[in-house]
Amino acid sequence: MDEVRAKFSIGQLVHHRLFDYRGVIVDVDPVFEATDEWYETMAKSRPDKNKPWYHVLVHNGIHRTYVAEQNLEADDSDNAINHPEVELFFEEFEGGRYLPRQSQN
Repeated sequence: MDEVRAKFSIGQLVHHRLFDYRGVIVDVDPVFEATDEWYETMAKSRPDKNKPWYHVLVHNGIHRTYVAEQNLEADDSDNAINHPEVELFFEEFEGGRYLPRQSQN
């Protein structure tokens, strides 16, 4: 099986190509990990399940989205994301990206 490499990383700003929103990545799945029912209902463009998918906090929203890599592009605006959960995942915004919180284990 070929190794799948994610194009984007946690803390990176992204732009959704189809729905024109900005966000920040909080988690990466190397392949699709939601249910088939979710895919059939939500993934209208039928993106590849065998490529990376991302958990994204949506700018000026209160929700997260689950997005296929093919629908994202880098957001180089250097503008922070406005979302109530940003501080749960990240310590600070520096150089156009968020720095993840260190675990307290």
